Amino acid sequence: MSFCLETYLQQNDDYEILVQRSGVKQCYKLIEENSKEIIHVNPGDKVLGARLIGLPPIPVGINEDEGAILITYTKPCHGTAAIKIPISPEEIESVRAMDIGTD
Repeated sequence: MSFCLETYLQQNDDYEILVQRSGVKQCYKLIEENSKEIIHVNPGDKVLGARLIGLPPIPVGINEDEGAILITYTKPCHGTAAIKIPISPEEIESVRAMDIGTD
């Protein structure tokens, strides 16, 4: 079964919105300030079923001890949000594997 972030956000309440209706750069800053580990992905890469939109490289925060990741989520007409989502250790490893590194 495929994970759909949009459906998850509609049906669950165990995620945290750090900021919403914001700019991409503000969301990136919040992710970097609230994460113990940062990886970077390309725009258009799918994380938890959602294609990430933004300026490359896009940071994804990992807090393994909390079992959570922090991502930006852009929804047309609503702007960009930084959200913290609980995920399994296997999914964390899958997200880590997407890291493109940075210069």
